[in-house]
Amino acid sequence: MDVRLARTFLEVISAGSFIRAAERLHVTQSAISLRIQKLEEALGQRLFERSKSGVELTAHGYQFELYARSIIQVWEEARYQIAIPEKFEASLAAGTQYSLWPELTSVWLELMERELPSVALQMHLGMPDRLTRLMMSGLLDIAVVYRPELRPGLKAEHLMDDRLVLVSGDPEFSEGLDDRYIFMDWGPEFTAAHSRWYPDFRLSRTTLMIGAAAVPYLVRNRRSAFLPYRVADDYISAGALHLIPDAPELPYPAYVIWSSGKVDWVIKKALGCLAEAAKMAP
Repeated sequence: MDVRLARTFLEVISAGSFIRAAERLHVTQSAISLRIQKLEEALGQRLFERSKSGVELTAHGYQFELYARSIIQVWEEARYQIAIPEKFEASLAAGTQYSLWPELTSVWLELMERELPSVALQMHLGMPDRLTRLMMSGLLDIAVVYRPELRPGLKAEHLMDDRLVLVSGDPEFSEGLDDRYIFMDWGPEFTAAHSRWYPDFRLSRTTLMIGAAAVPYLVRNRRSAFLPYRVADDYISAGALHLIPDAPELPYPAYVIWSSGKVDWVIKKALGCLAEAAKMAP
């Protein structure tokens, strides 16, 4: 079977439509349609019901989803194992959100390099939605994110706590949100809490969805935004950012996610290293 067809099938499920799946895979919508048609012909069953709002799985589609994930997982394991240099016994592909790299997952990688000398390691950086897609496609074994997207076949556990704090590159900025404030999208829970704390706030001119990568912009332009404290603390200590007194602090825990169908000695050891790194995080 063409593994690409299984990947496309899972991407359509994740995206909710052929159009969005085509955008994510950087192909045309007709290419997506053709791949799904080939898959349905090979299986002899219809997998999706199309509508103006998108697509929904048929009963046969739900059945095939589990097999598609198994196909991708087996293929990726075979590909990684064959590609592993002879001196290594196994491989591990891990992903982390940008905001968690400096103080947590970089330490995790150091611990894995020390504790797993016979394992070839890959580390990916990305936003939660991209990391989740890589997990669902079998390209990642473990991911560390602030806001996990729970999907079938994935297991999530709380890793450590952080908090979102209001900071500014302008020391004169006050708690009241003015035109220097940038709205950062930290997920639906943050948006709901933000609305409760600031009921009169209307969307700022600029909204950013780039996580910790926004920090240099905030510093350079003396703008303000909510950031995870673990991202902001070094900038606060250096005087580049300023913590706004009396502003709300919103809980923002970090989680580890991994495939529930793949728990071997490498995964267990890697999770142990991650727990140790979380204890060491400032």
